[in-house]
Amino acid sequence: MPKGTKIGHTGTLDPLASGLMILILGRATRLSRYVTGLDKSYVATARFGAVSDTLDAEGRITPLQNAPTLEEEGLRKALGCFTGEILQTPPMASAVKVGGERLYKALRRGETVERESRPVTVHAFELLTLDRENATFRVSCSSGTYVRTLVSDLASSLDTGAYLTALQRTSVGHMTLEDATPPEDLTPETLFKRIIQIRDVVAHLPGVEVSVGERFGVCNGRPLGASGYLGSFRVEAGGELLAIYRDEGDGARAEVVLCDP
Repeated sequence: MPKGTKIGHTGTLDPLASGLMILILGRATRLSRYVTGLDKSYVATARFGAVSDTLDAEGRITPLQNAPTLEEEGLRKALGCFTGEILQTPPMASAVKVGGERLYKALRRGETVERESRPVTVHAFELLTLDRENATFRVSCSSGTYVRTLVSDLASSLDTGAYLTALQRTSVGHMTLEDATPPEDLTPETLFKRIIQIRDVVAHLPGVEVSVGERFGVCNGRPLGASGYLGSFRVEAGGELLAIYRDEGDGARAEVVLCDP
């Protein structure tokens, strides 16, 4: 990789978590916003009958007295109440800012801050295994969803508590863990085999093809006429990704230009 190449990412993982992290290189760093907001999938393992101040095993664990026995039938039935669009309150152990301060900083001082609930979408919430108080789930959700909170809210609906003991991110948009390489296995050869072409990173966006003559204008960021799409879309010429434009219904304007005039 050339010296001075820009390297970025599209979202960190919690200390407890493992799994897929998308790294972006060079000009592709300009596209991070279009990946950060993609849907994500996880495999999460939780322990019921106890609570944690961070909602995961990294925090202070408090067993619950007389916690009810977890029944598979009741658990599966409750899952349906947490799919679709739901309201979720960010956990205190998070980087969300309230009043200009990260929530986790207040938590370290032993403080609890009032937080506003916000809508998230849970596409799938499935029980994979149940072994007494330990359960493993598959979750597919919108960006910004806290799986820790999802599991904690599920437990509360069953009159008990729960916290995460493991979390693995398995996909970001169309990119999956199977496409990735563990850091310890990275070599120059494996790295280049795993590189995703810049055009494929935003394959989820609709695309518009422009002529060779229009290419110059696009590479200079000039506005385009109505695209027929609302929102962001790819602009390409001959299979080359030139730019990302956005159309609000009155013509399209450049958001990110990747090509040189």
